[in-house]
Amino acid sequence: MGTLLQGSKVPAFSAAATGATRVDSEDLLGSPYVLYFYPMDNTPG
Repeated sequence: MGTLLQGSKVPAFSAAATGATRVDSEDLLGSPYVLYFYPMDNTPG
């Protein structure tokens, strides 16, 4: 996936969250949110 611009539509996703829970893009519809990706420490990415 390339860079998304502010206000772009985000592809559907599901991601691990705290407390062994998951968050789905569907759960966030209608609310502003920020997606932030942090690669693992000590990796080339």
